[in-house]
Amino acid sequence: MEGFIKFFGTGGARFVVSKQLRATGGLWLHYRETNLYIDPGPGALVRVHAAKERPDLSGLDGIILTHKHLDHANDVNALIEAMTDGGFKKRGILFCPQDAIGEDAVVHQYVRRHLEMITILKEKGQYTVKDVAFSTPVRHRHPVETYGLVFHLNKTIGLIADTRFFDGLPDHYHADCLIINVLRTKPFGAHNTVEHLALDDAQKIILETRPQKAILTHFGINMLKEKPYLLAQKLQKATGVEVIAARDGMKWEF
Repeated sequence: MEGFIKFFGTGGARFVVSKQLRATGGLWLHYRETNLYIDPGPGALVRVHAAKERPDLSGLDGIILTHKHLDHANDVNALIEAMTDGGFKKRGILFCPQDAIGEDAVVHQYVRRHLEMITILKEKGQYTVKDVAFSTPVRHRHPVETYGLVFHLNKTIGLIADTRFFDGLPDHYHADCLIINVLRTKPFGAHNTVEHLALDDAQKIILETRPQKAILTHFGINMLKEKPYLLAQKLQKATGVEVIAARDGMKWEF
């Protein structure tokens, strides 16, 4: 094992967040000597400290926000303070879209001073943190500036963050393992402004990209009602690709 991804939350959207039907703490990526936290939504700090294998937040090398919505960024300020030992050690990199620190910012001015650097995510961006290289291949279709991630490690790992499905989306996410935020069982109407992937969208993406493994996460309330592990089994039968539904606290090693 050279790395792992720990799911500190597999829920998404306002009702799941407000009721905490699933945790919404985001993802921890560890690879060799590098640690990154992705999308620290509500409860990230608490979930980390409650974990049996409790990682050291002061050992984080960076935090990535795919976008600034509450269920992805609520705990970012708390995690910056934890990463920097309450601001006494200037360290760590924050990666985020411009609007996360612009007007209506989610990252407070006073915690920004604690960071070694802030790097703005852009379409077709290439980034490196110690052992980890990753890219942001395309801007997503979402109400705020949003990017998915592709990590270039001992294998390629894609994370398709919140987005409406659009032509060409799968082309950007050919990877050995693909993590997909699947909020809904059925798609929204064509003119709905709440833009998220549905189960049929995930099937299209998996069929086009053919990863070795697909992991579904970031479930809305209807996905939870229909039991994500059963829906993952159906997708696996339909695509011939190994598909699993992430669970709160799940650790996937690679």
